[in-house]
Amino acid sequence: MFLSKGLMNTKSYLSNHKHSQHVFLQKHLITSSNFTQSNPFNSDSKHTSNLHENVYHTEITNNAYDLVHKIRECTHSGLHNHGQQLHCYVLRSGFISDVYVSSALINFYVKLDLVKDAHKVFDEIPEPGLVAWNSLISGYVRSGKFRQALSLFLELERSSICSDSYSYTAVLAVCGQLRFIRLGGTVHSMIVKSGVECSSFVSNCLIDMYGKCEHVEDAIKIFDKMRFRDAVSWNSVIAACTRNRRIEQAVGFLNQMPNPDTISYNEIITGIAQFGNMEKAVEILSTMPNPNSSSWNSIITGYVNRNNPRSALKVFDQMHLNGIRMDGFTFSSILSGVARVGAHRRGTLIHCCVVKLGFDECVVVGSALIDMYSKCGQVNAAEFIFESLPDKNLVTWNAMISGFAHNENSTKVIELFEQLKHTKDLQPDGITFLNVLSACWHNKTPLEVATRYFESMIHDYQIDPTVEHCSCMIRLMGHEGEVWRAEGMIKRLGFESCGGVWRALLAACGVCGDLKVAETAARKVVDLEGDGEFVYVMMSNIYARFGKWEDAGAMRKMMRDKNVSKEAGYSRIE
Repeated sequence: MFLSKGLMNTKSYLSNHKHSQHVFLQKHLITSSNFTQSNPFNSDSKHTSNLHENVYHTEITNNAYDLVHKIRECTHSGLHNHGQQLHCYVLRSGFISDVYVSSALINFYVKLDLVKDAHKVFDEIPEPGLVAWNSLISGYVRSGKFRQALSLFLELERSSICSDSYSYTAVLAVCGQLRFIRLGGTVHSMIVKSGVECSSFVSNCLIDMYGKCEHVEDAIKIFDKMRFRDAVSWNSVIAACTRNRRIEQAVGFLNQMPNPDTISYNEIITGIAQFGNMEKAVEILSTMPNPNSSSWNSIITGYVNRNNPRSALKVFDQMHLNGIRMDGFTFSSILSGVARVGAHRRGTLIHCCVVKLGFDECVVVGSALIDMYSKCGQVNAAEFIFESLPDKNLVTWNAMISGFAHNENSTKVIELFEQLKHTKDLQPDGITFLNVLSACWHNKTPLEVATRYFESMIHDYQIDPTVEHCSCMIRLMGHEGEVWRAEGMIKRLGFESCGGVWRALLAACGVCGDLKVAETAARKVVDLEGDGEFVYVMMSNIYARFGKWEDAGAMRKMMRDKNVSKEAGYSRIE
């Protein structure tokens, strides 16, 4: 009865009602309510209204299978409140120990991007089964919390439960994203020992992992060993080649592929647009059987990333004339190009198109609009869009904070940063703190205050400082004449072998006039980056400031002898 009923629920979930009915007739042991529930789950009529009424009752059911069904309905319909009510009932009634009920609850929270709540459910289960482990690991992967997913997988490996193909493929995705090739290789060995390597699903994930870890040959070996290759297999190996600049190999696989689809061509276009000749990418676009918005988006993004936004705008116009459906990625890409050239008028016209097509409440497009208006000097328009967006993610907050920093409104930067700190489910990242530190410098904030922000970033938010963070702090130290503190910070944070921070220190010495530290910084820059006009010009000016005219002249002579010339600056406006 248990197996028959489990098959019944699984097949109903997959909409295979004929097979479900066959099991029903064969075993005669399944309640009639179970079969009749399988149809409303997949039907469109009366589903939401009936669900709203049924789930709300206090005494929901004494049947675990009915409970799983109702939780899945809440998951499918995105009914957060009803799902929470079911969760409370599960705890009260003791169904949390049922492996299917608890796994359904974890999946419910995962699908609603509430992975913390999913983990709480997991912790409530007396003895979580493999399905629960896999659901939670996949949830962390899906939400981009790769290290938490990896930690959970390692915990699973230490338990008495054996991992399966779903466990392995989830952690392979983590290895690919974080480029953990050694761990990926270890997981591959575990897969071979477990005997699931022959699965095309697992093989496809291995190809993807090796491709992202820049081990293309290993990806191709997996592909060559596959007995049965589907479209995902071909597209995965093509993507592995294009990501690693092996465009000709990728084209070779495309030509061998039995029935190339739009995804196959898009992978080629994306690779060429990123690493190859843009004219070749445009040529492939023109010969594609069925180009879609992603095909055009790759060309637009390619031009924008190559600092050729005007060509990107031409492609955008052609896309509009051809009646190709534009999406959020189209607008975010082209708005990025507009921001680079400060084309305010053109950006406003694109904004009108965004509103007309109903993308004005899209968080990705909204963030791009904020960035565009800010870089065009229209920070008030950017702030209006920020306030109008119904949903904001961290990118949106960072775009607005960066916009205020770009327009030297340091007060607003700090004000918005404090708001972000108290926003539910969001917390500042490295980009946020970089803007805050930059605002501190523009606002001539006392070094002690900026240092508190810097230390909070490291200790409170566990964010590793970058060269940019360190350079901001050095500029602040230079402004207050305390560059002597910078050398200790550079050593403490492990940036001794980074030329960028020593360049920042040398520039700070030019502001405060610390000759001893300047000479140390100059030697470090030359050792790490070689001779350059920056070092000679800075040291010449610093020597002149201290009246050491012979040393200043020697710097200028060395520039002439080594044919080092100062680059001329330039400006670009719309």
